[in-house]
Amino acid sequence: MNVTIHPKKLAGKLVMPPSKSLAHRAIIAASLAKGKSIISNVLISKDIEATIKAMEALGAKIEIKNDTLIIEGSEIKRLASTIDAYESGSTLRFLIPIALVNKAPIRFVGHNNLVKRPLDSYLAIFDKLGIAYERPNAAYLPLSLKGGLVPTTYELAGNVSSQFITGLLLALPLLDGDSKIVITTDLESKGYVDLTLDILKLFGIKVVNNDYHEFLISGNQTYQPLNYQVEGDYSQSAFFLVAGALGADITILGMNLNSSQGDKKILEDIKSFDGNLIIEKDYLKCLPSLTKGTTIDFSQSPDLGPALTVLASLSQGQSSFINAERLRIKECDRITCMKEELTKLGARIKEFQSGMMIEGVAAFKGAIVDSHNDHRVAMALAMASLKTDGLIKIKNAECVSKSFPNFWKVFESLGGEIEYE
Repeated sequence: MNVTIHPKKLAGKLVMPPSKSLAHRAIIAASLAKGKSIISNVLISKDIEATIKAMEALGAKIEIKNDTLIIEGSEIKRLASTIDAYESGSTLRFLIPIALVNKAPIRFVGHNNLVKRPLDSYLAIFDKLGIAYERPNAAYLPLSLKGGLVPTTYELAGNVSSQFITGLLLALPLLDGDSKIVITTDLESKGYVDLTLDILKLFGIKVVNNDYHEFLISGNQTYQPLNYQVEGDYSQSAFFLVAGALGADITILGMNLNSSQGDKKILEDIKSFDGNLIIEKDYLKCLPSLTKGTTIDFSQSPDLGPALTVLASLSQGQSSFINAERLRIKECDRITCMKEELTKLGARIKEFQSGMMIEGVAAFKGAIVDSHNDHRVAMALAMASLKTDGLIKIKNAECVSKSFPNFWKVFESLGGEIEYE
């Protein structure tokens, strides 16, 4: 599907979709708990559907009622020999260790760019533990595994992806013995690890966190069933806060100001651009702002990259994006792809291996751009239309279904004018 956007001012109130990161974790924890849990305020995106199907394959019974999941958890079984992670890196990296609690053979498959998303951190563990695996020479999926996790010390780099750490944190409490995770470099994306630790604590799992250098996990623990409501997603709010800075009048509702979400950093980042941000107990809003170039560190918040690239490109002066290497291993290479697409609109961007240098322009020009099948790229390009002289046509716009299936309808409800083809 392609969409053509006629530049219009956006205005209105908007309840943010629930946090995809927290929903993944809560669904998994509830599925591992013996008993019934109710997880409410869940947006059934493609990524979340992948996690639901995966946990069903491992023994959970999950009933979907609108935005609520009724989950009967169980011990890890093998109701299917293959788990399809769709295009979800979280599903894949969280579920691999969990599946290996049960030592029966298992196969993971995925689609599009997920087959190329690195799994080397796990492969090194498999080599050390003697877990047999088979994968294509040039890709990571399909991945066939035979063997199981054992209580031991696991070493992981902290600058690759926190998803590997989360996968082990979710799985190791179920083993028959104590384990330790040692982080061998400085930990990036601490916020995502904090989300995992928060969910584990809520569901009755104890982990000792020694200043993010090591995690001590007792074995033979039991997840406890829980009723849990998922909070609003700060990574999605980024697009609408950027829209506000660019001239929209959008009030964002449903956010937890005390959240552990790493992407809550969007509030600091908007302020860093001199964005006129209003933060109240029950709403967030960014007023139209004369934003100025700044330096943004993405080591803890790579998912904010696409939205902030748009804002930097339309801010006075020069912006520098640093520690952004992990933007390159998302649904697409978000550094190269954002440079390519925004350059078509008139942006002035230089890319480096670990980031970008962006010279702001006053406005964009109309052009045909491509999402590269990346939901965050598509949504960022939509917000670029607020300061574009002419039409923006976004190819492959259906990819928003990965995290925000009704994004285009929400965009229209705020006053956006879209032609579909």
